[in-house]
Amino acid sequence: MGEQLRRLDALGIPYDVTPGVPSFAAAAALLRQELTLPGVAQSLVLTRTSGRASAMPERETLAAFAATGATLAVHLSIHAIDRVVAELLPFYGPDCPVAIAYRASWPDERLLRGTLATIAGLVAADPIERTALILVGPALGASDFAASALYDPDYQRRFRGRDRRAGDDGPASPSGDVS
Repeated sequence: MGEQLRRLDALGIPYDVTPGVPSFAAAAALLRQELTLPGVAQSLVLTRTSGRASAMPERETLAAFAATGATLAVHLSIHAIDRVVAELLPFYGPDCPVAIAYRASWPDERLLRGTLATIAGLVAADPIERTALILVGPALGASDFAASALYDPDYQRRFRGRDRRAGDDGPASPSGDVS
C-alpha cells in the first residue's frame, strides 16, 4: 500500500484508506483460536520469505524470528513451504503445529493443519499455490495454558473492583493500569 500512497501523494490525487480484515485475523477466526496465549507465546510476527520482487532485510530472517518462540504468520511463501519448514525446524521442532489458511474469510476458504514434520506433505497432497498464510508456533496447538489475568475476578484494574484513594483518578503506569 505504501508504494501506491506515495504515488498518489506525489500526484496530488486525494484518496481514502479503508481498513479491512488482515489475513492473520481472518486466519485466527478460521482456526477458531487465538494466535497468542499466556505463558506460551505472547507475540505474533508478520513476515514473509525473501522473493524475486523484494529481498528481506538482512536481520529479518525466519530463523531470527523463530528463535523468539513467537507465533509466526508467514505471508507470500506457500510456494516455498519446504524452505519455510527447513528454516523453522531447528527452532520449533518437528511436532510444532502449523496451519495454512487459504483465502481465509472467502467463500472458498480452506484450512490445512499439521506439524512442521507433516505440513509439506499435506500441501503436496492438497496443493495450494497462492493466497495462503502459513501460521507456525506452539500457541496453535496449546490447550493447557494459563488463563489471562485480565479475566480473573481478583485482578485489580482501573475500572473494575479497585479500591481507590481520594484524588487518585488517573493511570499510574504507561499500560493504563493503576498500581
